[in-house]
Amino acid sequence: MTIRERLEENEKEILSPYATLSVNTRGRLREEEQCDIRPVFQRDRDRILHCKSFRRLKDKTQVFLTPDGDHYRTRMTHTLEVSQNARTIAKALHLNEDLVEAIALGHDLGHTPFGHAGERALNSICPLGFKHNEQSLRTVDILEKDGQGMNLTFEVRDGILNHQTEGNPATLEGKIVRLSDKIAYIHHDMDDAIRGQILTEDDIPAEISEVLGSTCGERLDHFIHDIITHSLGKDDIRMSPPVADAMKKLRHFMFIHVYQNPVAKGEEGKAEGLVETLYEYYLRHIDKLPADLLALLDQGEYRERIVCDYISSMTDRFARAQYEELFIPKSWHY
Repeated sequence: MTIRERLEENEKEILSPYATLSVNTRGRLREEEQCDIRPVFQRDRDRILHCKSFRRLKDKTQVFLTPDGDHYRTRMTHTLEVSQNARTIAKALHLNEDLVEAIALGHDLGHTPFGHAGERALNSICPLGFKHNEQSLRTVDILEKDGQGMNLTFEVRDGILNHQTEGNPATLEGKIVRLSDKIAYIHHDMDDAIRGQILTEDDIPAEISEVLGSTCGERLDHFIHDIITHSLGKDDIRMSPPVADAMKKLRHFMFIHVYQNPVAKGEEGKAEGLVETLYEYYLRHIDKLPADLLALLDQGEYRERIVCDYISSMTDRFARAQYEELFIPKSWHY
């Protein structure tokens, strides 16, 4: 018996009857030989962790565009916080921790530079539309490894695609990540907003604080405990009605006071204009795209889609550098 097979047997003995077992995966897009050490979801997690798209998350905006400070979240730190929340819940519920970690680490791989401002820009200018969850799936299926994709399992791919509010993941592990994503950004975006003096704890409405707690840490702890308490031994991942209602109200509060705050978001119009300008430029100069993307064009992909592929893969820094190179005049010298 291989190490992988022993680990798979351990899953059968330890995990909940509602857990997604590695041996029960619905498989990969392409068949491949099993690893002798790692079960399939652990292998997927490792592939995501080592891919280039994951490394680029460190220089992509979470909420605050180019903040002046070292402690504001980036898209990578957001991803790590989602992963940690999801693993805590999965471990307590005896669900598949490797699967939740793989989904969590991969859920934002297709996100644009400049956060949701970049996503809005591509969605508005590209006639095919643009959604970062769909782009994350496209990244793992097609774009990574020079156009070969990572050939992940169905369960990880499903969780990545369905991590947004309107999604309906096929596994409990995917449902954990879907909730953990919301918990993470509510928690850390509030923390960053307080750090940036956009909010104070006293600004949180009493009807929310009375249910969830009066600090960021208390609210995070309450969310996680509530999910575990109300999901234990059930074939579902859920919150209690009072906490779910308070979370909905807190998200609404955050949209008004942070996500639409003119002080915090004043530069986003410039970022959207930058992304739209790059899109129009590369659509006219398609030959300037990398060879692996041009190969997709030869395979029948739409020009608009592969331009979105290129721009969404950019970090904030690279996008600004490309814009400066293409559109900002340089001093003449000889």
